[in-house]
Amino acid sequence: MEENNVNNITEEEERELLAEQARIRREKLAKLTAEGNNPYLKTLYAVDANSSYIKSHFEELEGKTVSIAGRLMSRRIMGKASFSHVSDRDGLIQIYVKRDDVGEEDYMSYKKDYDIGDIVGIKGFVFKTQTGEISVHCTHIEMLSKALLPLPEKQHGLTNPDIRYRQRDLDLIVNPEVRRTFILRSKILRGIRAYLDDLGYLEVDTPVLNTLEIGAAARPFKTHHNALDIDMYLRIETELYLKRLIVGGLERVYEVGRIFRNEGMDAFHNPEFTSVEMYQAYTDYKGMMDLIEDMYKKITMDVCGTTQITYQGTAIDMGGKWKRLTMKEAVKAACGADYDAWADAAAARQCAADLGCEVPEGASATKGHVLIALFEHFVEDTLIQPTIIYDYPVENSPLAKRKADDPAFTERFEYFICAHEFGNAFSELNDPIDQKARFVKQAEEKRRAEPGCNAQVDEDFVTALEYGLPPTGGLGMGVDRLVMLLTDSATIRDVILFPTMKPKK
Repeated sequence: MEENNVNNITEEEERELLAEQARIRREKLAKLTAEGNNPYLKTLYAVDANSSYIKSHFEELEGKTVSIAGRLMSRRIMGKASFSHVSDRDGLIQIYVKRDDVGEEDYMSYKKDYDIGDIVGIKGFVFKTQTGEISVHCTHIEMLSKALLPLPEKQHGLTNPDIRYRQRDLDLIVNPEVRRTFILRSKILRGIRAYLDDLGYLEVDTPVLNTLEIGAAARPFKTHHNALDIDMYLRIETELYLKRLIVGGLERVYEVGRIFRNEGMDAFHNPEFTSVEMYQAYTDYKGMMDLIEDMYKKITMDVCGTTQITYQGTAIDMGGKWKRLTMKEAVKAACGADYDAWADAAAARQCAADLGCEVPEGASATKGHVLIALFEHFVEDTLIQPTIIYDYPVENSPLAKRKADDPAFTERFEYFICAHEFGNAFSELNDPIDQKARFVKQAEEKRRAEPGCNAQVDEDFVTALEYGLPPTGGLGMGVDRLVMLLTDSATIRDVILFPTMKPKK
């Protein structure tokens, strides 16, 4: 039988031990309840300070009474006086519990009825111990909630990723660095909103359930609406509704939205994730380049205190001028392939073959398809420092405006950091005739590629364009990837509170 590495007992013995600990805790709860002290009946506890505030304001709080609450994380029982540590959202604070100060009855209950993990309320005065640790000298302690299950063994903690992701509540209790990650995630989201709000953007909400399976490359989740008796699809983007708001005259809009894609999972992909899409009338993709570069610099400085960061051991300079290359320039620099020198699609395909690059479209590949394949093969993995790649072939940019001087390309860019794409932007296509034709082609290609797919053209969006979409710049960015970058997290599961997991049998 496999042994448990923590304390050299078998898994079965560990389960029995945990069951015994849980039984003892339930007995303590029964005793408290019989004595009229059921902690679950308590509904209010007035808190006026926390661990961080007490430590940062010690000089003004020393000797003054505070009221704190949190989870009991340690105990050192020493006869008539004891020390414990209590954890709240911001960290740990030590408490000193003395029998003569809290009373015989409460002190004995603290010694016998309390367990690590219990939620407690403490009133007392702030002081510093002889070892210099800022602490709270208790004058009153009470249990606010009983933990019926023991926390993981302190020395080794909770490290199993499967358990951590399935039981994020437990992960947050015992791993302070995880708690910090999600506090920073909230700060990053506030920073994004504040930046866009200051530019005059309006935050909006658009539907999560759509009646159409559009022809975009991403595969949606399908559900059924019983009252209307129609199939519906969870959104794979917020783009089309947001651009309809630009048509309606709102001019600058953004949405922080949950997106759902029925696709694979890896370190950078989860079936549901958070994006921010923003659209601004009377600008173009170069205006959006300036916006996103400036936003990233400001948020990085605010969150990290510097624009010189490290991601998984690689130094990244977020503060310098971001490199900007067209896709043609990037490919030529990486492998020597010159798009402008290809006489036709056949010459392009031969160039890819000579370079050992497979083009997914095969014999039907256009020059644009070949350029995209060469970029993915030779360039993406080399884009470590923040880099903007712009002017994409029309073949993979169905919603971007064509370049006036080169209609084979679109005014589109993506930006890359540490060899990963973090966002995607366009000068938005506002020609309804061109848009309808691209939608039709996209839907046809998707139906051919995925038998049973019901990809359709969003006629309502095309109608909106016929009323007139002003020149518009739009950008979508992955929030989770930005959080990964700024918290140095290796996988997207580390920055999503409850990542998608296959249920245990």
